Amino acid sequence: MTESNRTEPEGFEPFERPAPTPTKNMAKNDPTQQLGWERATLEKLAFASLREQRATRRWKTFVRLSWLAFFIFLVWLVMSRGTPATAKTTAHTAVIEIKGEIAAGADASAEFVVAAMKTAFEDDGAKGIVLLINSPGGSPVQAGIINDEIKRLRAKHNKPIYAVVEETCASAAYYIAAATDKVFVDKASIVGSIGVLMDGFGFTGLMDKVGVERRLLTAGDNKGFMDPFSPMNDAQKAHAQQMLDQIHTQFIDVVKSGRGDRLKTSTPGLFSGLFWSGQQAIELGLADQLGNVDFVARDVIKAEEVIDYTRRDNVAEKLAKKFGAALGDASVRALRTAPALH
Repeated sequence: MTESNRTEPEGFEPFERPAPTPTKNMAKNDPTQQLGWERATLEKLAFASLREQRATRRWKTFVRLSWLAFFIFLVWLVMSRGTPATAKTTAHTAVIEIKGEIAAGADASAEFVVAAMKTAFEDDGAKGIVLLINSPGGSPVQAGIINDEIKRLRAKHNKPIYAVVEETCASAAYYIAAATDKVFVDKASIVGSIGVLMDGFGFTGLMDKVGVERRLLTAGDNKGFMDPFSPMNDAQKAHAQQMLDQIHTQFIDVVKSGRGDRLKTSTPGLFSGLFWSGQQAIELGLADQLGNVDFVARDVIKAEEVIDYTRRDNVAEKLAKKFGAALGDASVRALRTAPALH
């Protein structure tokens, strides 16, 4: 019996016929059955890749331009360092700070101080120079360089130069101040300490107690001189003392030459390394009178406007030094981890 001539018994509902399969509708809703769907998908992927590449290029361009702007800013800072904020024709008082330890590489190094003094002396608008000092001292070599340059520049440009002491002007700092025309202090300033020292530590007794042996090999009997873990003999002590006495004599001669008849050389302990208050320093001839920067600019130099000529490490140089130190440290670490050469 075929499907077409089959009859249902009386009283029964007709047989249910299965629903036709909606092949055409499914084809319309399924993107994989549509014509050209592969092309549309590839186009979407291609456009997405292009957008990503453009965004990456924009970001790289932004980073490069940012670094370029940063380096241009650093170069500008380096080139503009130490430029006085005034025209050369404007009468003013040039101020150069000497603060902290006087040492090579420090802000109060001979390199920075001498460069600032040259700029100030060569500026036609600078009617006088003030060294604003607040330093406990430091290297006699650096102080000697500055002292010599003060004498040379003053004679060459025929301009007055004065020292103004804030808190402290001791040891190498006074070595510098002695070369100026006059020394101005506050009544409570600390001035003096005309002496030389060489300090260190000795651990030989402690090493003997704890049973530590120092193994030091030298070529030359005195090559280990001043080694804190080795004893110092009498000949080495005498040699060091002779060297200190010679430098001390040089210091005394500089002070006497700079201060001249103003110095009360008969004062006991004047060159022993003692220091005094500003008021006492005036009485002893180590200083001339009380005064600050404004007083000297207004009443002594007669140029009330004060311009700072101090040379310092600016932001660019500090960053460069830190970068150089970091690079050097990384190189050392790399060398340490590298295999030994044979």
